[in-house]
Amino acid sequence: MGVFFAGCTSLAVELAASRLLGNYFGSSNIVWATIIGLILIYLSIGYILGGRWADRSPEIGTFFTILCWASLLIGLIPLASRPILRAASQAFDEMRAGVMIGSFISVLALFSLPVTLLGTASPFAIRLAIQEKEQSGTIAGRIYAISTLGSFIGTFLPVLLLIPLMGTYRTFLTLSGILMFIAFFGMAKTVSLRSAARFSWMPVLLLASTFYGLRGLDKSAKNIIFEADTSYNYIQVQETNGYRILRLNEGQGIHSIYHPARENFNGPWEQVLTAPFFNPPPVSRELIQRLAILGLAAGTSANQAAAVFPNVMIDGYEIDPGIIQVGYDYFEMNKSHMRVFAEDARWGITHNENLYDVISIDAYKPPYIPWHLTTREFFAVINERLDSDGTLVMNVARIFNDRRLVNGLYTTVASVFPSVYIIDLPKSFNSIIFASKQPSISDNLILNYIALSEDSRTPQLLLSALEVAILNIQPEPQSDRVYTDDHAPIEWITNAMIFDFFHSGQIEEIQ
Repeated sequence: MGVFFAGCTSLAVELAASRLLGNYFGSSNIVWATIIGLILIYLSIGYILGGRWADRSPEIGTFFTILCWASLLIGLIPLASRPILRAASQAFDEMRAGVMIGSFISVLALFSLPVTLLGTASPFAIRLAIQEKEQSGTIAGRIYAISTLGSFIGTFLPVLLLIPLMGTYRTFLTLSGILMFIAFFGMAKTVSLRSAARFSWMPVLLLASTFYGLRGLDKSAKNIIFEADTSYNYIQVQETNGYRILRLNEGQGIHSIYHPARENFNGPWEQVLTAPFFNPPPVSRELIQRLAILGLAAGTSANQAAAVFPNVMIDGYEIDPGIIQVGYDYFEMNKSHMRVFAEDARWGITHNENLYDVISIDAYKPPYIPWHLTTREFFAVINERLDSDGTLVMNVARIFNDRRLVNGLYTTVASVFPSVYIIDLPKSFNSIIFASKQPSISDNLILNYIALSEDSRTPQLLLSALEVAILNIQPEPQSDRVYTDDHAPIEWITNAMIFDFFHSGQIEEIQ
């Protein structure tokens, strides 16, 4: 029983650690690799110490004492990490690299003692269980099988149940409480009730730390009106001067924005509106009837599209149901013109037989870019889901003058579509890629703008978006590699971009 729950807790703690750090540092492969690597090192140290410890003190009471201390230290992780992570959150807002890196290392160090103690469980149990050498292999195999089965359960427990139900911090406390109960029960059963009672102060301390340490909001950002953990993201809604903004995880970048008296936010959302007008004129707003948005977030682009195209029906794909609900609750996401699918964008669009006038993709923000949405095979599916004069629009992040991601996606899209354009949004790190199934000419956008500006019914929101696009069209970039399902080294590119960003020295100057 002790080995099963030690294995369960060790994997559950690893998954919870990824969420704890992901809320502040993102969920890039660098963060994941660091967490997994250090957890494995801590467990390896535990295996060595556990074997030696068991040889020196082969007592069942010692085994359960170790689990008691491991459970307590797991429960104290939220209390110890919260002020550190709040400092990291503020450092992210102010872009202070030293504090961010220091916070990341400090929090990972908090896991060293509890995970090392958990690692002692299996070798310690093997030492206690072996009575005859002839059975040592069978016993060792059985114990490691029990531990691995516990680890299997621990893989799913935080992601599917605990974190969505109660949040990241309370997940640690729940794991701590379960393991502590098992340790107390085992000690009372195999040693004595008096021995277990010696550790009765531990749950008292755990409850006190819960009450005093977890009050208030998780982050120190100003004007937070909502926050929540889901299976996919840490969600945060802020409200300032009437503007509501959606931030996810580490909080860099605005994923959606809303103001009851404004439609134009001078960001990438408005450029979805310009996509049909790269086709030969005249393009009528009334003829734009179907739009798909892959990466719906809280619906900023969808609301704008509904305001500009009177007959449009929108299919929005957003993998996180929690974000969808936030769109309804805080961003006035328009339900009357929309169907929302809480599923992976590639799977959803592949299995949707509709043809669209416009498909918008907003899922390319370093450091965590879904590589399967960057390949030639994916864009071939997009091409199939577009009408004969349909257009694709993509919001792609760049960092300073680093255009590797933009150029690579441009080249990949151009291997599928006959005409591709890029605009750079001024005063931002965003480039917008447009692709049309028609062999367009460069004057189409201007000619459509002239026709629309002469029509008094044309919304100013659309005219402003077209003006930004016309004034910021970029020359055709240098050809790059074509990303495929077999080879799409997106992580290399985004990691290099972020390292260059930190190394540039300009990070401290960004406000």
